[in-house]
Amino acid sequence: MTGDQGKGAGKTAVDAKDSRRDRLKLALRENLKRRKSQARGRSDAASSENADVSLDDASGEKPHR
Repeated sequence: MTGDQGKGAGKTAVDAKDSRRDRLKLALRENLKRRKSQARGRSDAASSENADVSLDDASGEKPHR
């Protein structure tokens, strides 16, 4: 009878590890999505800045009006 209690406690520890692993997996996935979104935003901003510069003269200075 005492052996049954030990088996139940071990199963709870395994469930806790699985639960923790699932939470970490979800957190990592959300973090990756957030970082990709930030990188896309930075590259979009950089490409729009480069587009403005390409419309100017070769020196990179804006024309005087």
